Amino acid sequence: MSETNSLSYSIEGTNMVSPKENSRIVYITAGAGGMYCGSCIRDNLLTGGLEDLGWDVTLLPLYTPIRVDEADHSVDQIFFGGINVYLQQKIPLFRHLPSFLDRWLDNPKLIRRVASRAVSVSAKELGSMTLSMVKGEHGYQKKEVARLVHWLKELAKPDLICLTNLLVGGSIPALKRELGVPIFVTLQGDDVFLDELEEPWREQVLAEMKKLASEADGFITFSEFYRDHMCGVLDIPKEKFRIVPLGVDVEEFNTVHAAQKDRKGNSRIGYFARLSPEKGFDIAVDSFLELAKRNNDAELHVAGWLSEKDRKFYEEQIQKIEEAGLSGRFQHVEAPDLAGKLKFLSEIDIFSVPARFIEPKGIYVLEAMACGLPVVAPDRGAFPEMINASGAGALSRHGDPVDLADKLHDMIENPDRCREMGAAGRKWVEESNNQRLMAEATGSVFASVLSGSEPG
Repeated sequence: MSETNSLSYSIEGTNMVSPKENSRIVYITAGAGGMYCGSCIRDNLLTGGLEDLGWDVTLLPLYTPIRVDEADHSVDQIFFGGINVYLQQKIPLFRHLPSFLDRWLDNPKLIRRVASRAVSVSAKELGSMTLSMVKGEHGYQKKEVARLVHWLKELAKPDLICLTNLLVGGSIPALKRELGVPIFVTLQGDDVFLDELEEPWREQVLAEMKKLASEADGFITFSEFYRDHMCGVLDIPKEKFRIVPLGVDVEEFNTVHAAQKDRKGNSRIGYFARLSPEKGFDIAVDSFLELAKRNNDAELHVAGWLSEKDRKFYEEQIQKIEEAGLSGRFQHVEAPDLAGKLKFLSEIDIFSVPARFIEPKGIYVLEAMACGLPVVAPDRGAFPEMINASGAGALSRHGDPVDLADKLHDMIENPDRCREMGAAGRKWVEESNNQRLMAEATGSVFASVLSGSEPG
């Protein structure tokens, strides 16, 4: 079908070529303060895949160490340490600390301890700090820019740098000037963060990001939708984009896939994502309340990270479930490790995360497909391309719990169709969205730039 062709990921102007000999790639990722993060998981998986193909890749974390549920490929060193960045923003003295104190503040073990505790930052503080960060050498964290540039120039000596998003791109002008190497940026949620900022910060940050975008050599994203969306947000010419597949380690989910084949039920709805308004946890709950009126066997099982700032919101949703007398049909597992995650996915029948924001990637949906689970996803963001190309499920009207309940009820009532959708999703991920294909396509972009066969 035509929709499938739109996600064939034929990288324009490139072929699946081998790593350029002796080339070094530095991929700069961003830790999420002790939280499992889709971008961290994807960046880490990409690094592992590129290394398997023979690339020399350094995965370098900013802010905090990354937290992933597979082997961690990042170096045990932090730049723009979260503690240091915050103190430099708030207290001028910390902008002039000697390097030995900076090293202490940026110690990964110290940052992990601090990140494990709840830290509340107001929207105003978030906006001013984000603006300072994207200003790079002209912001309060200019010392951190100099330290990063020095380390990359004198020690890492990369031939190409790729950033996990443009919000960490304040160093781009200095890197271009001092290293003179191509810089690519993966866009995978910059607009979501940007929209959380209050004015006047949002407009000011966006203006700085547009300047940075003009200096980057190229951009990587995972869908035509998000490419077109970010072209408009950041005023980027379409020809600067390369679309590559989002990938997961399919083999990691083989045991779940095998368990799914033996399951007899078809009424257990699974939600695996942050328990937050942004991910639509309340929409999932409201949909479950509606679904329970029609189906006496329907259950809602949820798992994912719950931050302190969202705890009151979470408790409000639990209260709704209790008042409806449905506590016995609800189960919650908070932020499980890999074994717990696989167990959770093996015990559900249908997967749904009704995210409120415009999802740029949806790696959790790919993981569900790898398990052979049918999916109900919102009808915007990356999801329509994924669902149309795979045949792995259905789309519901975004933000509409009743329509979501309709789609879920239809699946529960049609178990044979659910099994067909699950099988289609598994096949699609195996053939089009696995870790190796993601690494091959991304490596092709890097190799073509390094060989001079495309602009960089």
